[in-house]
Amino acid sequence: MRDVIQKVIATEAEAKHIVAAARTEAERLASEAQKQSQDLVARARQEARGEAERMVEAARNEAEHEKQERLTRAAVEIETHVRLEEPVKRRAVEAAVRCVCGQRQPA
Repeated sequence: MRDVIQKVIATEAEAKHIVAAARTEAERLASEAQKQSQDLVARARQEARGEAERMVEAARNEAEHEKQERLTRAAVEIETHVRLEEPVKRRAVEAAVRCVCGQRQPA
């Protein structure tokens, strides 16, 4: 009878040890999974930020290109349709450039 009780106690101790080891392993796995998910989120954010920066740069380049085209068209139109003295022509072109660039007239 004494042997049976000792075996039961030993089995309970072993079971507690197995449960503790399983909990430790579960916590380690959960921690590892959380770290991996944080890494994935950080990587996704970084990729999204990079893509957004590329999109902004492309839009900026396109806007600059369009601005240059408008300036060119405005200058050509002024030169072909308006016959002005050189100083007046220069002021008109400068005014068109300021208008297209969104700048105020000098004081």
